[in-house]
Amino acid sequence: MAKELKKLERQPPPGVSAAPKGGSVRELDVQLQGPPDSPYELGLFKLSVAVPDRYPFEPPKVQFTTPVYHPNIDAQGRICLDYLNMPPKGSWGPAMDLYRVLVAIRQLLAEPNPRDPLEVAIAEEYVSQPEVFKAKARQHVARYATPQAAAAAAAAAATAAAAIQQMQGSDAAAVQDKSHDSQRGSQGEQQQQQEQAKCSQQQEQSQGQRQQTQSDQQQQQQQTLEDDTKG
Repeated sequence: MAKELKKLERQPPPGVSAAPKGGSVRELDVQLQGPPDSPYELGLFKLSVAVPDRYPFEPPKVQFTTPVYHPNIDAQGRICLDYLNMPPKGSWGPAMDLYRVLVAIRQLLAEPNPRDPLEVAIAEEYVSQPEVFKAKARQHVARYATPQAAAAAAAAAATAAAAIQQMQGSDAAAVQDKSHDSQRGSQGEQQQQQEQAKCSQQQEQSQGQRQQTQSDQQQQQQQTLEDDTKG
């Protein structure tokens, strides 16, 4: 696989570039220039490639990440192509390689196959209203597959990331304020408990003094009574 990847980097197919994703030779980022004389010729399309452990005995998994208006490419970017499936449904074999797969995908943009569609309505439109199909395909290219569209998508992603970061910062500040409120509440409770304890202590001292006074009065009364009895 490493040798094949080096070949792709040195001698890529016409209109195609491929590079490892995150340093992995099992995942590739691919950019594909729209073929000339097609509705896609002004577009630059991105694809993801995942190479299974059993490659080349199993085909790679290839999907468009750029939306494409095409009979053989669905809204999730999945591609209906013989080379991407094992027999009997497809024609993948160990003699195949990524180079030929990428060439075939670019050729599919130039020559859709309406007899084996993923998007039936688009295939019918391609056959019965070819000019309408071409106009819609060009609209998709202008909206999703041009440098301006990529810049707009990157700006939108950056704005979304900033908004998420701001929300996370607001949540953190709210948690911190709640923590401070909790601390202040805890300190208030401790102060209240201390004041209650002090009040209880004062009440106990006052009650003890009253009891002592009552005891002294009782003793005095008893002494007076004894003195009267002796007299």
